Amino acid sequence: MRDFPPRRIVCLTEETVETLYLLGEQDRIVGVSGYAVRPPQVRREKPRVSAFISADIPKILALDPDLVLAFSDLQADIVADLVRAGVAVHVFNQRDVAGILVMIRTLGAMVGAAERAGQLAQSLAGRLDAIAATPRPASRPKVYFEEWDDPLISGIGWVSELIEIAGGEDALPHLRGHKAAKDRIVAPEAVLEAMPDVILASWCGKKVVPDRIRKRDGWSEIPAVRNDRIVEIKSSIILQPGPAALTDGLDAIVRALWPES
Repeated sequence: MRDFPPRRIVCLTEETVETLYLLGEQDRIVGVSGYAVRPPQVRREKPRVSAFISADIPKILALDPDLVLAFSDLQADIVADLVRAGVAVHVFNQRDVAGILVMIRTLGAMVGAAERAGQLAQSLAGRLDAIAATPRPASRPKVYFEEWDDPLISGIGWVSELIEIAGGEDALPHLRGHKAAKDRIVAPEAVLEAMPDVILASWCGKKVVPDRIRKRDGWSEIPAVRNDRIVEIKSSIILQPGPAALTDGLDAIVRALWPES
């Protein structure tokens, strides 16, 4: 970086945008992902420079960033172009709840707001503990989370953890440790065999169509389908590994699992 703390930051995913706003460091942001929607004002305050696996490199360079924040190997090609252009890049790779909290602390330290970031992470962790300790009126429902519909892809690590924190049981827990979506592809028969009580779906930015789920071969026997417990959770609050998932995303899971509470 040219400066510490960096004065001009480009965020290629939405969770770092939200974190910087929560830390009161939003004035450092000069460009964001097109998927950034939290907080709502980001859409009118910050120029959009990227999708998820593509970016407008000339536009990013024109913003003269001190630092670009990226996420995972999925953005490796973008990162390579920026590094070759001489831009400082930090790539996060959090895939579980602990990693999200570390991301918050790390980003805070990078912008000279370590104390505030520590307080934010501690507050979020305390909230998770409180929700996990909440008494529930019945035994844990078995939950299948569907991240994509063709092929079927089950939920990533932090989603599985949040289901458990909300008082549910992941129907396919053996897949939670796989970072790549291709390693979490499941056969429809595997879901049928698991017999989930609740189906949560978030088709990565595409609108969920519950009727398509109901009409899958044999799925009418699944308790979640039989009892009409198919619930969409917006991808913007559950599929980004940041504060949104630990707050609004978790709350949406709790409501889906315990609608009468």
